[in-house]
Amino acid sequence: MTAPASTPVPRAPWAAARCAQFAVVAAVAVELTRAVHVGPRARQVLPAGSWVTTLYLWGTVLTTAVFLVWFARCRRTAVLLSPGVVRGSAAWGVLAWLIPVVGLWAPRPLVQDVLRASAPGAGDAAPARSDTLVDVWWGAWVAHALFTVVCNGYGAPGSPALTVAADVLYGAAAVLAVAVIQRITARQAAGIAAGAVAPAPAGPPQPS
Repeated sequence: MTAPASTPVPRAPWAAARCAQFAVVAAVAVELTRAVHVGPRARQVLPAGSWVTTLYLWGTVLTTAVFLVWFARCRRTAVLLSPGVVRGSAAWGVLAWLIPVVGLWAPRPLVQDVLRASAPGAGDAAPARSDTLVDVWWGAWVAHALFTVVCNGYGAPGSPALTVAADVLYGAAAVLAVAVIQRITARQAAGIAAGAVAPAPAGPPQPS
């Protein structure tokens, strides 16, 4: 008979984290380029074929994709570190970010779960309080999204003050996102180094 296969030890997704952080910073740079190139009023009427608009749209898509790759890997590692702490399925961990309106509230508790589960022994601990960094980041991101909707024609189209406010919130959310990525990845690295990965349940012995 052969012994059951041992659980592979995961690695903290530092490469994905660095890519996600770079993508977030690059997205802010693209947004600033767009702001300088067209000004706060012209952004609402910028032609669809403009190179700035194309760069902005592609930047947004690529940043979202890279961030979700990082988050999916962190979620998978968090499940190994603290089984039963992260709620929902792996598919929901991605889809929650992409569904309109739902994406304004559903991802936040998922990030909180992953952050909490990344700490050694989280599965045996009492329910943790909401992480302040995640809350502030998410608040800035939602506020940016709401300001952007208003700036795009709901209530005060073309308002320079609201557009600048949306840009400031976008920059703040980006800085906080970089910090959140760093915190979760570093916590997972510490958990893995401490040997906190839960062993896989033993199955029936396999014939040799």
